[in-house]
Parts: sequence; C-alpha cells; structure tokens
Amino acid sequence: MIVDFILTGLIGYLLGSIPTAVWVGKAWHGIDVREHGSKNAGATNTFRVLGKKPGIVVLTIDILKGVLAVLSPFLITFLSEGNIESSIDHLQIVAAIFAVLGHMFPVFAGFKGGKGVATSLGIIIGMQPIAAVICIVAFLIVFISFNFVSLGAIVASIIFPVIVFMRHPESTEMHIFSFILAGAVILAHRKNIKRLIKGEESKMNLFKK
Repeated sequence: MIVDFILTGLIGYLLGSIPTAVWVGKAWHGIDVREHGSKNAGATNTFRVLGKKPGIVVLTIDILKGVLAVLSPFLITFLSEGNIESSIDHLQIVAAIFAVLGHMFPVFAGFKGGKGVATSLGIIIGMQPIAAVICIVAFLIVFISFNFVSLGAIVASIIFPVIVFMRHPESTEMHIFSFILAGAVILAHRKNIKRLIKGEESKMNLFKK
C-alpha cells in the first residue's frame, strides 16, 4: 500500500515539475519568463511577457499536467492488473497534491515555479468535472468584470471547497483535500492579495489584441 502512494506521489510530482512556461519561453524566445513581468513561471505571466500563442500553449499543458496526474492511479492499476491495494480516490488525492507541489517547486527548474492555478484546474477537471465547470465560470465572471486574473483565481479557489461539500457532504477526505488545494492556491497569491488591497495589482484585458 505504501508503495502505491509513493509511486503515485512521484508521478504526480514529476508531471507537475514540467516547467512549461520556462521551457516555452526559452525555446520560442530565448528568455526565462521568471526574469520578466511578475517573474512567475505560470500561464498568466507567459501571456503578459510572450503573448497569446505561447500563453495558450503553457495554459493547456499546465492543465493537462493536473489531469494526467489524477488519472495516473488508473494507469497504475491497469498495469498492475488490478493488484493495487489502495483506494483510487486516496491515490488521486496524493497525486494531485504532489502535482501542485511539483508545479510550485519544480525539480526541473531549480524549484522555482508557478502558483499552481492551471494545474489545480486540471486536477479538478480530472476529479470533479462539474466543480471544474462552476469554478471556470466563476473565474471568468470575476476576471471579465475586474480584469484581475489573481482575483478570479482566488474566488474560484474559495468556491471549490463549497462545491465539494455540497456534492460530497459525507466525504471527509474530499473536504480536507479541497481545503488543501484551495489553501495552496490562495497562499501562492499572498503577494497578489496585498497588491489588490493596495490597489497596485496589474490588470489583464481578455479581449485586448
């Protein structure tokens, strides 16, 4: 059982550690996005520094990292011919947590990564697709209304545990996991929260060419 969790956690961490923004920036433009803009290795900073096309590529891959991480327990079970002793739900939670940690502290990029928003979205898509749709809608409403990516991400993160509690009122593991995931994203945005309070946060216009 312990081996199942170690393997799943390792896969999740390695997937999360793929520094998409860093690699795309260096491959397409010869720059490290962590040295420009907000100095964050995430999709939002990629959009700001490199433009829409690289930003879309980074966003898509970062989301896929989360999806693949939480689907990995099914692959492990299949390859083991169903001999996995651990619960798939528990393995998915482990894979998800380590995928976010990998994105924030990637072993392939000096442990200096992004804030985990896109990867967290991929995780939610893979585990709770209905919750993912609601979170995406909430994010878009806030983002389009105020042009703050960070505020949209924070609001969506706060909403996620509420949705999980409403849809799975008896699942203590999912409640704890949802709070951990939301807390990680909010904690990663602590500097953005300070800037929002001071009125110094940078805006991004979704419809700007």
